[in-house]
Amino acid sequence: MREYEAVYILNPQMKEEEENQLVEKFSQQIVTMGGEVVNIEHWGEKKLAYEVKRNKEGRYVLMHFKGQSAAVKELERIFKIQDEVLRYTVVRLN
Repeated sequence: MREYEAVYILNPQMKEEEENQLVEKFSQQIVTMGGEVVNIEHWGEKKLAYEVKRNKEGRYVLMHFKGQSAAVKELERIFKIQDEVLRYTVVRLN
């Protein structure tokens, strides 16, 4: 398995409970695809460099995980269809 890092920005109008549920959903997807979530960091709400979907701020989350490329593709697909995800990026570490 390879190591990956995903950073995604969530809508700042979300409640904390909704944010935690969404983060858990993404983590569970990695585990379902045979991967392992190593670490999740909530960076909190930060100002965006430019307006995204009429938002000037966003909630940043960093997730380190191990998995196969199929898990990454599925995670990116889920990021794309979630309205609460403003932006995301997934990077292979090794």
